[in-house]
Amino acid sequence: MPEVVLETKLPGIKFLKKGKVRDLYELKDALLMVATDRLSAFDVVFGQGIPNKGMVLTKISEYWFKQVEDIIPNHIISTKIDGYPELEQFRGQLEGRVMIVKKVQPVMAECIVRGYLAGSGWEEYKTHGSVCGITLPKGLLESSKLPEPIFTPTTKAEVGVHDENIDFAEVVKLVGAKTASGLREKSIAVYKKAAGIAGKKGIVIADTKFEFGVFDGELMLIDECMTPDSSRFWPMASYEPGKGQPSFDKQFVRDYLLSIKWNKQPPAPTLPDEIILKTSEKYLEALRRITA
Repeated sequence: MPEVVLETKLPGIKFLKKGKVRDLYELKDALLMVATDRLSAFDVVFGQGIPNKGMVLTKISEYWFKQVEDIIPNHIISTKIDGYPELEQFRGQLEGRVMIVKKVQPVMAECIVRGYLAGSGWEEYKTHGSVCGITLPKGLLESSKLPEPIFTPTTKAEVGVHDENIDFAEVVKLVGAKTASGLREKSIAVYKKAAGIAGKKGIVIADTKFEFGVFDGELMLIDECMTPDSSRFWPMASYEPGKGQPSFDKQFVRDYLLSIKWNKQPPAPTLPDEIILKTSEKYLEALRRITA
């Protein structure tokens, strides 16, 4: 089994927070985000990691942030430790995994855009004809493309706590009408542009999750951007509505966990080596296809 990085240890660098996947440190006027190989599924962090995952997340995020910066700025200062001598001794841990970012005030909502009917959205639609309370046309199939992408935000939960769907009115209550409108507008605009780019590379972005912050009074895209952790990627060549689709993302692990009827509560089950390695292959395939 290839080596995985489950946590970072940077003595002398101020540690701030351990997220589901990323470790956060303070660097004077900036923050250091390190993408580990940790796996989180159904909001539970596993004791096993996925080889190369942190590097894939960093490289794909960097690619997408650049592609959509004409729509919205992002928080990246650098993805290299050059120029930060205090980090040089940790190059082995950090190389290819870091984003040095601006200190941004996070917006306390996660912004999900769905372009296709899948996952929990499909389950709700079968029963109610809607997704997150948004009524959709009748007669759609599993994996159907929606007439227009829809904005379906959730709460931003801490590690170990499940995110909960909220409607747009709740987002307005959380962040105010102006910011809420900005979140919806920018989320859908970024998704549409990225979906067009990915389509030319043979990938369907079925849905994705964005996180935003405010910097100098301006909305900014933060955290990660359209990675296999935060998105559903399908191969366009085999796309066919009416069934679930093969994917280049974390859904492969979720499907395995559903097949063993795990209750989605800690402790996480032990994953077989073949599931770990296959997931790593899918992440690397997403990297190859998206960034060429």
